[in-house]
Amino acid sequence: MDNTPAAGLLVLAGTPIGNTEDASPALLRALTEADVIAAEDTRRLHGLLGRLGITISARVVSYFDGNEAARAGELLAALAEGKRVVVVSDAGMPTVSDPGYRVVAAAVEAGLPVRVVPGPSAVLVALALSGLPTDRFCFEGFLPRKGGERRRRLAELATEQRTMVFFEAPHRLPEFLTDATAVLGEGRRASVSRELTKTYEETRRGTLAEVTDWAADGVRGEITIVIAGAAASALSVVDALPLVAERVAGGEPFSAAVASVAADSGLPRKALYQAALAARKDPR
Repeated sequence: MDNTPAAGLLVLAGTPIGNTEDASPALLRALTEADVIAAEDTRRLHGLLGRLGITISARVVSYFDGNEAARAGELLAALAEGKRVVVVSDAGMPTVSDPGYRVVAAAVEAGLPVRVVPGPSAVLVALALSGLPTDRFCFEGFLPRKGGERRRRLAELATEQRTMVFFEAPHRLPEFLTDATAVLGEGRRASVSRELTKTYEETRRGTLAEVTDWAADGVRGEITIVIAGAAASALSVVDALPLVAERVAGGEPFSAAVASVAADSGLPRKALYQAALAARKDPR
């Protein structure tokens, strides 16, 4: 007789991002049926359980950025023993800028089943509220905290034509928007959403310059930023370099020449500036 336990089940459960009433019956069932619940913050989990009015029998373990790698092995062992393991983050879907990726990858590698209980998503809610194109978009999550690294990453995204979604901490929002305005252009359309699905939910829409001015004095709450993609241009940055050189040869200051060509072509000014500057230093 084979006494090997049946394979367990790993469940990624989406939790409310603000409004507890967004919790689905499937989430309640997943929590009450779990053998193990891996929570990003165990205190927040117990607070959610209290608001939902449910009691669990599962063993609760912490599962956050600092212990994710070490804890994944323990959760995999529980799955191998036939346990039902539910992973929850503080809000939204595990693995989306939250812990969960490592245990999912390990479970897939081991051939163990993985399921998802869908839930609210700040990414999709903010995108829908933004008023910007939603047919093609990309999620960039949190950009680097250091200004230089953040600006370099934004420069890499300057020609991205899809709508872009970002997360940011409220105390870093003014710096993020200032950098985005400088790199992507003050006229680029954007929206900033805070406290999504909560009582004081707010979304500000406008140009990057306008939302940067609004956020200058500080904004509270969980922040999601949506920025329009770059306009399609018939010219590439390389194709535009001779136009810059022609204007400079005609007596126009270098920076003004770059700005004019960028405005006419729809190319990101900073990306064009850097390419034109490099071409001046090495004209081969």
